[in-house]
Amino acid sequence: MKILISDKISKRGIELLQREPDFQVDVKTDLSREALMTVIRDYDALIVRSATKVTNEVIERAKNLKVIGRAGTGVDNVDVEAATRHGVAVMNTPAGNSTSVAEHAFALMLALARSIPNANASLKQGQWDKKSFLGSELKDKFLGIIGLGKIGIEVARRAQAFKMRVMAYDPYVSERIAKDLTVALVPLEILLRESDFITLHLALSSATRGFIDSAKLKLMKPTARLINCARGEVIDEAALCEALAAKRIAGAALDVFAEEPPENRRLLEFPNLICTPHIGASTVEAQENVGIEIARQVRTFLKSGVAQNAVNLPSLTLEEFHKLEPFLRLGERMGTFLASIVEGRVNEIGIRYYGELAQINTSFISNTIVKALLLPVSDRVNAINARAVAEERGITVVESNSSRQRHFSNLISLKLHLTDGSTPPPQETKRTRIPASEGGASSLAAQPQTREEWVEGTVLLGPAGLLNESACRLVSVDGIDLEAPLRGTLLFFRNEDTPGVVGHIGTTLGRTHINIAGFALGRDENTHTAIGVVNIDDDVSREVLEEICRFPAIRFARVVKV
Repeated sequence: MKILISDKISKRGIELLQREPDFQVDVKTDLSREALMTVIRDYDALIVRSATKVTNEVIERAKNLKVIGRAGTGVDNVDVEAATRHGVAVMNTPAGNSTSVAEHAFALMLALARSIPNANASLKQGQWDKKSFLGSELKDKFLGIIGLGKIGIEVARRAQAFKMRVMAYDPYVSERIAKDLTVALVPLEILLRESDFITLHLALSSATRGFIDSAKLKLMKPTARLINCARGEVIDEAALCEALAAKRIAGAALDVFAEEPPENRRLLEFPNLICTPHIGASTVEAQENVGIEIARQVRTFLKSGVAQNAVNLPSLTLEEFHKLEPFLRLGERMGTFLASIVEGRVNEIGIRYYGELAQINTSFISNTIVKALLLPVSDRVNAINARAVAEERGITVVESNSSRQRHFSNLISLKLHLTDGSTPPPQETKRTRIPASEGGASSLAAQPQTREEWVEGTVLLGPAGLLNESACRLVSVDGIDLEAPLRGTLLFFRNEDTPGVVGHIGTTLGRTHINIAGFALGRDENTHTAIGVVNIDDDVSREVLEEICRFPAIRFARVVKV
């Protein structure tokens, strides 16, 4: 097996591969694009960091390539779609730099609390201005962590050493994980209103782009400080400029920016902003860790075919793929649909298969479902590592088959067990009733209320097993039967079973020139509740959705894209 290492990685990682008698390891750094395309043809594995750009053209030239290993978290420099098309596994090392990033976030927090950069600059300019740099202790302060993944957990542990009171917002972390960390899981609004320091550790996705916007900044206390070592795009930088200029918050510290290097020079000029050039993972230890880890992963894959931290779909034979494809599509759409309509923290994902599905290997389908459910909160989740990501977040995945006869020849039942809400931390005037010695933020949590969200779906295959765009069907929501094509843009709503709802929705959509492609309704006569799914040709604006929700009988409405 031939392995090309085209960027600098840990010497120990290189030696780990060189010890394998069947491996030929070539280290060729600083290759030009043309040189890489020339030499890549005969290699089985390619290991890179950030400098090498693994484009579609490079992958097309790599006739023997089986795996691309990225020593680091992101894979922005790898064309993952092209790799998937060519059957090449792509791996990264998401945990290798967790400690370094967490420590940098904490360093920025301390620098904000004590005005260290400004004090340093003042003294070097010949001033001895002690009175201008009155700081703040971290002890007993509320730290709000948005995103309680690997890095967020490391930040929480360090905060407790400083006797801070830690709360977190993460809908996809279970109460068990938070309890073990002595962290209170709270609603986002409570975290924003009560935190003295807020640190962001979010994955970047369509749901988190611009997550911290003007409205959320206005919820923060004027004494609060914001830290971002995640992705620059999760903050609306224009809104942050306004907040800093108006002194709506006390300060901010950024290691990442929407554009790097940042072109928004106005943001950098605020005296209450601390900034560093994306160096959160830039430590000797982190670079050593990711180099060794990617070498281990590539070695394991080449020797056994086991993919760890892969970011693309697993390799399947053509026959297996054709058999699973309709159900992979159904599972992904069901997961996307359910993730879009649930509110609360997920503790357990239950997946049950009926009919012909009970006779085949459904593990890839389940992984696809879990991936779709977690994708809004994790940019590294995929069909290979979905269960591992769920386990990290304390979410149990239960997969089962049933021989019970249902109305469809194949059926997937997807159920989420959720926890609703938690008790908010006390207001500023009441903080004295939660001494740090009594567990800090752990005393903020109340007994959780549990409930379930449940959907079922099927694939209606045409003659000779042909699949069309309307083949994936939603056939039940929370035990209420209905049948709607699970594709495109959907308007889902829950309502009291009273007259006028359908007319109101149809009239509102028609008046705003939104064409209805399908309308499916279901009713529960015992509870006098109903649900509806409207297939529409156009997106629904927030204003239109708010108008729909003004009808008294409508309890919930959401636009979903699958």
